[in-house]
Amino acid sequence: MLADPRLVAARERLGGSLVKAAVARAQELARSGDISPAAVADAAADSLPPIAATLTPVINATGVLVHTNLGRAPLSAAARDAVRAAAGSTDVEFDLASGKRGRRGAGALAALAQAVPAAGAVHVVNNNAAALALAATALAAGREIIVSRGELIEIGDGFRLPDLLQSTGARICEVGTTNRTALADYQRAIGPDTAFILKVHPSNYLIEGFTASVGVSELAGLGVPVVGDIGSGLLRRNPVLPGEPDADSWLRAGAELVTASGDKLLGGPQAGLLLGSPDMVTRLARHPLARALRVDKLTLAALEATLTGPAVPVAAALAASLAEILERAQVQAERLTTAGVDCQVVSADAAVGGGGAPGVRLPSAALSLPEQLAAGLRSGPAVRRGEVPAVVGRIEGGRLLLDLRAVAPADDERLAAAVLALVAAGHAPDLSAGDGE
Repeated sequence: MLADPRLVAARERLGGSLVKAAVARAQELARSGDISPAAVADAAADSLPPIAATLTPVINATGVLVHTNLGRAPLSAAARDAVRAAAGSTDVEFDLASGKRGRRGAGALAALAQAVPAAGAVHVVNNNAAALALAATALAAGREIIVSRGELIEIGDGFRLPDLLQSTGARICEVGTTNRTALADYQRAIGPDTAFILKVHPSNYLIEGFTASVGVSELAGLGVPVVGDIGSGLLRRNPVLPGEPDADSWLRAGAELVTASGDKLLGGPQAGLLLGSPDMVTRLARHPLARALRVDKLTLAALEATLTGPAVPVAAALAASLAEILERAQVQAERLTTAGVDCQVVSADAAVGGGGAPGVRLPSAALSLPEQLAAGLRSGPAVRRGEVPAVVGRIEGGRLLLDLRAVAPADDERLAAAVLALVAAGHAPDLSAGDGE
């Protein structure tokens, strides 16, 4: 059985264990009478995964641009090329000209510094929570961090900012109330044990109504360092998101250190960005914990290409006009209806997601399909074989909506092809227009 040419080739590509597992599954089908013994090799070959990993390529048609469960920001073509180039041996910490050890990730750090002119120095760790943990450990272990009660956020999956900060040995001094915090609240809390004031952008929720908060520029006048967590990773102002803070503005307003995520609005790989004064950033970069939090060569390659390359997919999705998205939806809807699929174009509201720009709705257009297609598009046989990408949408009003704002225009044809492949394979009920109405 394992001498079958298809399985021999698969062993070279995927490794022996995956091929043996596929053969074992096919043999079990033959024993149970589901297939004939002669069909075992064919069944095993058909069930082989496309790659030697379980992660599956997904077209994000949920309408959430930065979807944490789908890997947050999709990398640009430039970043993907950079990752492939860095996958082998590379000069991540080596100076090819001198033949001596070089600064680790020098290109990525230089690109980050250029992207944020107000930063006197920069450093990169593996995510934004790590950036905050490093700052608290290096600056506030055994001391106090002052933070507004309205900014003690939960960052997802049950992880809470107070728990993260306290795990470093720092103490939290809460000031103000959930909805209102004044400058005087911070002033009264400052004491000899104050390490810094933490200003957190509540990027995954809104507090509206009778509210008050204190800006970075006011906090910077209190005589203690201000550390700002902007969360969503916007490095400079974006006219589409006028209410979202950016790192450059907070640094210019007087923050001594700003932390941010690399895989949200920046559109790059998972990373924690530390931007600030040279003394502050150097102190953090030389702390022993920094070694445990450092990023690998693939992250550095993707980050540099994100910063220096063309517009990333998240930026393109934010900038896309409703007219453009609607036209794309109409083209694919016509293709699907011509093939007999019940498909309509409907208006939709997309969102930034990933803890960015809460409450901001992005007008969009979606393909409305029968709800029964959802499971097959996510994990049907063609998806498992790697013939089409998984397509993930959202269910509204008993229909599957495939929102095109988060979908790259180059993926429109692949999305429609996945729908057509599912229907043609007979893994969904008769979905021609009008059925079941």
